[in-house]
Order: sequence, then C-alpha cells, then structure tokens
Amino acid sequence: MIELIKQPWHWAVAGVMIGLTVPILLLIGNKTFGISSSLRHICAACFPADIPFFKYDWKKEIWNLFFVVGVLLGGIIANQFLSNPNEFIVNENTVKDLKALGVTDFSAMMPNDIFGVENIFTLKGLIFFVVGGLMVGFGTRYAGGCTSGHAIMGLSNLQLPSLIATISFMVGGFAMTHLIMPYIFKLF
Repeated sequence: MIELIKQPWHWAVAGVMIGLTVPILLLIGNKTFGISSSLRHICAACFPADIPFFKYDWKKEIWNLFFVVGVLLGGIIANQFLSNPNEFIVNENTVKDLKALGVTDFSAMMPNDIFGVENIFTLKGLIFFVVGGLMVGFGTRYAGGCTSGHAIMGLSNLQLPSLIATISFMVGGFAMTHLIMPYIFKLF
C-alpha cells in the first residue's frame, strides 16, 4: 500500500478530492474553503491588539486553523516519508525557457538558483522572497481571498467577484512570467 501512495497519481484524483471539499464544507456547517484567511485568524489569536481588522471572534473559525496545521503536517509527512522515488523530471520546454533566464539547477521542484537558502540575503532573495511575498500577501487581501478561496470555493458557488479575481490572478501570472520576470532576471 505504501508503494502505491509513493507513486505519482493522475492529476484528476487530486482534482476530484479538492472538488469534493467544497460540498463537504458546505454540508458540515456552511464553511468556506481558503487559506489566506487563516493568517488573519492566527494574528487575531496570537496578537490581540486594538486593531479593528483583528477584533472579531476568531474562535468560530478555529476549524480553519486545524485545517492549515493539517496541510502543513501533511506536507512534512509527504516530503519525509512519501516522496516519489523516481527522478524529478521537468518539461523540456520549461527547462529551455528557464535556461534562457539563467536558471541551471533543475534537481528539485523549485530551482535552487532562485529559491536556495543561500539566496535569502541577496538582491535575488530580496526580490523573490520579500517583495514577491509582500505582493502576494497584498494581492490576496486586496482580492478578498486567495486562489484556493476564489478559484475553488467562489467559482463553484458561481460568485462573480471570484470569477473576476481568478481571471485577474491568471492575467497577473501570465504578465509576470512573460513581461516582468525576464527583466528581473537581467538584474543578476
């Protein structure tokens, strides 16, 4: 059984499992799926300040914090004990595009040329980790949720704001990849 779990699964299996979370959450208590609101709950629980954004009954959403802890633990368990034993393979077109930008290390899921620990205190690290993280955080709050909340939960509930947010996420991702990222890589 453990060998079956370690093998790559078809993408549709994960799609169905993620898709089933929406009706399950709605049926067990009219809950909504999303990760970004969890940071607000954590801040409200751990740093009780006199900030209106954090003044609410976060205990009603404690299930969401258990969900995030489960995601974190699941990732750790999967990485430590259920890793795919096969060699990591990157699509040839992706390798070609990344090599054109100066990325050479394709030994891991995330290229060490960009996301390696040695880059944290460099200009590259500042741009990708700090500026990128702040932009993602700001965009998530500005859009009223993250990609999982809007694209999975919001679209399945036919919410127009989620459709607009999801389209914006996609357009922003394409613009970053094809228009802005090549210029960022020229800085290094």
